[in-house]
Amino acid sequence: MLDEYFRQYGLIAIFAALAVSVPTGMLLTSWAFSVIRVRPKKPNPIKQSIYECGFETLSGTWNQFNFRFYTFALIFVIFDVEVVFLFPWAASFGTMSLEFGIFTIVEMAVFIAILLVGWVYAWRKGALEWI
Repeated sequence: MLDEYFRQYGLIAIFAALAVSVPTGMLLTSWAFSVIRVRPKKPNPIKQSIYECGFETLSGTWNQFNFRFYTFALIFVIFDVEVVFLFPWAASFGTMSLEFGIFTIVEMAVFIAILLVGWVYAWRKGALEWI
């Protein structure tokens, strides 16, 4: 039993080592290629120009941006992902209710209650106001 417990931590350690070593290896490989001149560094004004959606920008790079748009988009993404979790539950509700009974309803009621608390909080803070 204790052996299985520590084996799980071994798997976590392996995944953590991979998560650190793969990006580090990519950065070191890129740096090594630039040192031995496999990856040339030839900057010019066209390469260093700002390019966005096929058009050149109309303003400078440090323009002001209203944070409410970002907050509104982030709240939309959060609630959209939460709705994605509702679909598989609804699709398999018949078989789950036969197997787990009332637990499936209670579990989803808690999930939706947490969503509603987040929605009310965002509404009270004024995060859902567009302008």
